[in-house]
Amino acid sequence: MEMHKDFFIYQAQTTKFAAGFEVEKAEGNYIYGTDGRRYLDFVAGVSANTLGHSHPKVVNAIKEQADKYLHVMVYGEYAQEKPIALCKLLAEATPEPLEVTYLVNSGAEAIDGSLKLAKRYTGREEIVSFKNSYHGNTHGALSVSGNENHKREFRPLLPMVTFIEFNNENDFDKITEKTACVILETIQGAAGFLVPDQNYLIKLKKRCEEVGALLILDEIQPGFGRTGKLFSFEHFGIVPDILVMGKGMGGGVPVGAFMSSRKIMETLSHSPKLGHVTTFGGNPLIAAASHATLKEVLESGLMNEVEEKEKLFRELLVHPKIKNINGKGLMLAVNLGEPEYTLEVAKKCMEKGLIVFWQLYRNEYLRISPPMTISKDEIRKGCEIILEILDDK
Repeated sequence: MEMHKDFFIYQAQTTKFAAGFEVEKAEGNYIYGTDGRRYLDFVAGVSANTLGHSHPKVVNAIKEQADKYLHVMVYGEYAQEKPIALCKLLAEATPEPLEVTYLVNSGAEAIDGSLKLAKRYTGREEIVSFKNSYHGNTHGALSVSGNENHKREFRPLLPMVTFIEFNNENDFDKITEKTACVILETIQGAAGFLVPDQNYLIKLKKRCEEVGALLILDEIQPGFGRTGKLFSFEHFGIVPDILVMGKGMGGGVPVGAFMSSRKIMETLSHSPKLGHVTTFGGNPLIAAASHATLKEVLESGLMNEVEEKEKLFRELLVHPKIKNINGKGLMLAVNLGEPEYTLEVAKKCMEKGLIVFWQLYRNEYLRISPPMTISKDEIRKGCEIILEILDDK
């Protein structure tokens, strides 16, 4: 009880209803509490633990790097083995013209860096984003997020940001020759894992090309294999001008990055120099973990299992109280109708040894985003718990 008490006294809180669950250890697809119980994890640290908890290849990579050196210099000055290996492997695994990666500390910082890059390259000031989008909580990322309830108390934010509707082609006329960039989540996360309509992204990219705006895709959640492709844009027939990543990239450590062509990216290095700079971005310890994660995602065959695992979730989660299921791959949002009911279901799941969560903007949706390492038996076990609770409540 001492840890639970100190958590609320000394650690800043983000809500008035944090669980305060006391963690003893985490391994594989389970988190172990100080209560002696183990909990099947259907959340993966909100899509961050791509390979489950404490994956041995990630842990070993961290240990090996820690024995060599930790931080040695601010970003971009010294050549270090693991950051270089990570950036090279990303270039090899992504389509042209993506070739150069800027490593940072979080997805939100990567969003901020990508906005700066688009403005610097185009020489323009206006940004187009999407209603109900979520890109993070730094001032820049918050400025292009599309939920006013989460922004109102922190204004003024970035000016000259226009919001359009996801999947609405009629809004394309708001993308003009004054637009520096259009930024969107390939799959809208906080809004309930909304997937783009067929050919929507192709038409959006075409509009950007017509007016000379850059297209930034936020793959912070769906990236690193979660939808069955390394990045979810690969399902939709386009390549962004700037790709933003984070969360599952590190396999459980804090990291983010933005990626583009060499021609675009090099504009951050001059006029002025240090167009973006970060002390700990590209940290060798973090890069080692990220490289090990990416290598395992690419080589393990886990991405090939995602479609079948999604299908199993959808086959099992059939119940009169489930209105619909949004999402793709292992990022699914289960609509239970009412936010209060969904929160109660999540609480009851925890009591029965299953960790689920809810969507940031749409609390009526139950979040299911397990590690890619989740087994079919574990999927059946977790879904059985959910259905049992739906029957009871």
